[in-house]
Amino acid sequence: MGESGNTSVPRSGPQPVTAALVDEATARLAGVVPPTPLERNESLSSVVGGEVWLKREDLQVVRSYKVRGAYNLIAQEQERARVTGVVCASAGNHAQGVAWACRALGLPARIYIPGTTPRQKRDRIRSLGDAFVTLRVVGETYDDASVEAAADAERTGAVLVPAFDDPRTVAGQGTVGAEILTQLGRAPDRVVVPVGGGGLLAGLATWLRTAAPEVSTIGIEPAGAACMTAALAAGGPVRLPTLDPFVDGAAVRLAGSVTYPLIRDYADDVRTVSEGRVCTEMLRLYQTDGIIAEPAGALATAALGDAVRPQPGEVTVCILSGGNNDVSRYNEVVERSLIHEGLKHYFLVEFPQEPGALRRFLAEILGPDDDITLFEYVKRNNREFGPALVGLELSRADDLSPLLDRMEASPLTCRRLEPDDPVFRFLI
Repeated sequence: MGESGNTSVPRSGPQPVTAALVDEATARLAGVVPPTPLERNESLSSVVGGEVWLKREDLQVVRSYKVRGAYNLIAQEQERARVTGVVCASAGNHAQGVAWACRALGLPARIYIPGTTPRQKRDRIRSLGDAFVTLRVVGETYDDASVEAAADAERTGAVLVPAFDDPRTVAGQGTVGAEILTQLGRAPDRVVVPVGGGGLLAGLATWLRTAAPEVSTIGIEPAGAACMTAALAAGGPVRLPTLDPFVDGAAVRLAGSVTYPLIRDYADDVRTVSEGRVCTEMLRLYQTDGIIAEPAGALATAALGDAVRPQPGEVTVCILSGGNNDVSRYNEVVERSLIHEGLKHYFLVEFPQEPGALRRFLAEILGPDDDITLFEYVKRNNREFGPALVGLELSRADDLSPLLDRMEASPLTCRRLEPDDPVFRFLI
């Protein structure tokens, strides 16, 4: 794999990101990375009262837009890469793009991923890269993997392919914007873009500012990993003290030094949506449209009607950025969605250790349409009360208020566990 530290091949310096650089990337990708469909979505259009179009990057060759930036960078570094190899860090989708590009170009690669990367994505990376790729699992977050990849590149002189923070990566991702205008045949009112490190939004907003400045570009981050929102508020990238890794394709702790100023100068806004709202949207996309979206892929459409409110008659394009969803996470997706919708609740209940206590709970507190989904009781022979963790699913969110009233009137001690309670991390 060329880990000798050979750096005899000259390194080309990346140029600042401009619309012209995105146009060059469009030409470079032509005939290699196929364009993806732009589809009008009738269900979302009827909800917002305007036209909603989905840019289906989940149907890309690696089921994610990440291949655009990866190929654009690697194709410009082939000479050096044949000597030193390619290195990258990724939570999954960028790794697949690098793997595909390296196999297409016949180049060796070492790919670092965090331990939270779903197994489905790991298998896809190996399949796409074939014998050209070596997979290395380190740490728990993208940032952990990024540190290791950077150290490898420094040690060996390998071509480092950042997931978002390089002008060539950004320019490659920006080619999505050019495709949208060509396919739609006119400028939409806005494009809604998922944001992790900001490569897609930075490239697209930079290109649109020149090609169609009337188009509003809005970035959407998961509330538990809003690094770009934090950067914009602070006037520069700042490291998030905590990170919710659920939206793994957008779980980035620190915004990019390349992407931040581009988004600051060219994007119209960056907003957040909750992880629970993303889960509800993932289920809606599947049940209504038959679209299998990963959490990051559902960010843009999850914002409609909430963080983004189109006016009747306006044209909105949402980028469905990826479809590499691990079906083993389905139960967690459903759970988070139910909690977000106000249909799933957890309580700590102190039951007196006497016959009939549970029967009274069922008869006097539980509503006729309420369902017990979890009941874990610890009976203690030396105490008068035993604690139980009780999970309840309601048929309507409005049923919570009368349920809490019945609990308040009951002699039982009941404590509701709020979603931000530390105990919740043991439940979902």
